[in-house]
Order: sequence, then structure tokens, then C-alpha cells
Amino acid sequence: MILFVAVALIALTAGKTACASGDELLLQLNKELLQSTEASGSLPNPSVHIALRLSTHHNLLKESQNLNQLKTKLHDDIQSSINDMKPVVGRLALYVLALKASCQDLSSFTLSVNEMSEPLLTHLKKELETEKRNIASKQRPKTNYYQYSLGILALCVSGVRVSSHISHKLIHAVQHGQIKHGVSLCIDSHAMAGMALQCLKDARTTVNNEAELNKALATIKKKLLESERADGHMGNEFSTGLAVQALLAMGSYVKEHANSVEAMRADARKGTYHNPMAISQILPALQQRSYLDLKSKDCHDEDDSLIWNVLPVQPEVQSNVLVHVHVEVVKATGLISDFLVDVPSGSSLLKALTLLQDQQIGFTFEKEESLWGPFLSRVNGEWARQSDRRYWKISSDGNALKEGMGDYKIDADQKITIKNIDY
Repeated sequence: MILFVAVALIALTAGKTACASGDELLLQLNKELLQSTEASGSLPNPSVHIALRLSTHHNLLKESQNLNQLKTKLHDDIQSSINDMKPVVGRLALYVLALKASCQDLSSFTLSVNEMSEPLLTHLKKELETEKRNIASKQRPKTNYYQYSLGILALCVSGVRVSSHISHKLIHAVQHGQIKHGVSLCIDSHAMAGMALQCLKDARTTVNNEAELNKALATIKKKLLESERADGHMGNEFSTGLAVQALLAMGSYVKEHANSVEAMRADARKGTYHNPMAISQILPALQQRSYLDLKSKDCHDEDDSLIWNVLPVQPEVQSNVLVHVHVEVVKATGLISDFLVDVPSGSSLLKALTLLQDQQIGFTFEKEESLWGPFLSRVNGEWARQSDRRYWKISSDGNALKEGMGDYKIDADQKITIKNIDY
């Protein structure tokens, strides 16, 4: 994942239904996503809206309300980032896809750039041009290849021609092993690249070399299939959804990834996906759909049978059992600082770091929000942000966390290492 973390979802009951158990699970995931749209104080998540719109079952009133939130709050947040000269290609692309998912007239949406009104899609094209120039000069996008691929996919799904120079940079990155996070292979980034390039192929978009496009798609498919673990996950629990979406988009037969689908179902049943962003990526895959299906989305005669009732928020019950946490901070220079804190068992890592900051002089941290939830941006005065091409790698007893600090629970004594890493 690019950034993991998040807002905890309230547990929901499945309700009485005559559906088969498999369909009950899909309905439950739908309800959890609807519940997440009620979260106050956070930006509406376009990925959640896309998953709701790609689903078989709908609550059209709630989806309409969520769309209005996207068109106001998220739109304003993207505008604010543009005003501050921050890259927005990933969020803007997801916003475009969310609007497309609700069959909105994309030509009617604009942004203000240099005091001039500019169509949403025109600005997305300009963002991609900026990313492309950064690849040409620095051999990597200004953001990352996940967001670069999202931008290409959003334009293609919207029927906008993508420059062959833009697509060539992505094809080249695939063929030369440049899509990675540090030294690790990025399964979710390869999956997004696969959907973007498949969309270009399906649309018969002009590329510099069609044979190279086909070769890149074959490479992506091979890497995704080879990433499947013995338990069925591709990469890990949180990259499997996009990987299956990509394989579906690229024409794989369902039986080729049946084990991965079953792994996601098993995880969903035991509550692994309590992050709305994670659910939004597995739900389409479980229904054998992908972001490419947005290209032919028809909003007429949709099912409106999904009944959803708000459940009261249950107060958090704090454990009386304390666990010991050793926090090691490794700065970019290699300087190591050690801290100890006791936290109630079951606390999130975010809560543990907050308690540590409150109790001990010498440890401070700052966080920023993402669609996955909060992530570390500054620790003990040192930054590690996307704009710096650095991030804080978090591991527990030497194992990199698969979840972010808002989701990861501490239920035993352990050593947490927070290391400033270049990527």
C-alpha cells in the first residue's frame, strides 16, 4: 500500500435476509461502507463511493448524499491543494472516477487555476504532464506510479485521449522494474498500472509501440500471479483486492484467482478489513468487477433494495491490562532514540504514540491525513513526506506493518521501530 491507516468502522449487524451466505457477506460490506460515509470530521472518500456504485445492491438516497459530499468537501479540498501548489493527481483521479460512477457530466465540473476556470479533466491532464516531466528529469513521478496510473485510468475511463508520451512512461516503468516502494515490489501499484494500460488497449488509444504495451500487460499479469502466497493473498491482505480487479480487467478467468477471492472472503468474515479504503477495493473484486467497468456504467433502473440503519456508537472499553511498548526511532542520519511506554492492551499504535508523546519529553510526532487514514509525517522534528521522497517505515519486532497506525492494534509487549526511509 502507498499509505496505510485509518478510521475505525463501527461494527454492523448483517440483518435478516433470504440471500445466500455469500450474498449476505457482500451486503454486509456494502452496509459497512455506507456506515463509513457517516464519519464526521473526515473527508468523503471517493474510493468508497466508487465501490458503492459498482456494487449490485444500492441505497440510492445514501449514495446521492455521499456524492453531494464529494462535490463539495472533496472538491474544495482538491481546490485548496491546487492553491497551495500541492500535487493532486491521485485524489483528483479518484474524484473523476467517483463522478463517472454516478454518471455525472464531467464537462460541467471545473477548478480555479491561476484565477481562471479550468475543466476538471483538463487539469488532470496537466497534472499528468507535470508527472511525466518529473519522470523525464528525475526517473520517477512527482508523486508515485500508483497515482500516475490512476490519472491515466481516470482519463481513459472518461473517454479522454491519453498522450502516447504519458502512456510510454508507464510502459517503460513496468518493463524496467521501476514500480516499487523502496526495494519492495508494489503489487497495488502494478495492479493500478495494469488497469490503466488495459483501458488504453481496449480503447485502441495510440501508443508509441503496441507490442511494448502488450508486453507490459503480460509482465504485470505475470507479477501479480507470481505474488500469490500459499494462503491465496497477492502481496498481502490489503493489496489482493486491487490485484484481483486488475486480473479481471486484463481478461483472466475467475478460476485463475479463485484462491485469492476465497482469501478475501475469509478475511472479510473475520473482520480483517475494518478500514473503509480496504473494503472499497475488495468489494468490486468479490463481485467480479473492476474500475474498468466504470467506462460503461449505466445509472438507469438500478436496484434500490439495500436497507441500512444507523447503529449507535458503542463507547470504547479500555482494557485494564497494560502492555510494554519499546519505541525505537531511526532518523535519516542513522541516529537512534529509544523510548518506553505502557499502554492498555488493544490500543491502536496511534494511541500508543499519543500516550508516549504526552508522558515523555523527547518524543514528538505529527501526522497527516490520507484516504487510508492518518500517517506519520514528522517524528522528533524530522520530516518524511511524499514531497521529500521519504516515508516513516513502521515495523513491529522486525516485521513491517501491513496496517497503518490508526488500525494496528497492540495486544502484547513488543518493539516498534519507526525508521526514516528514502524511496
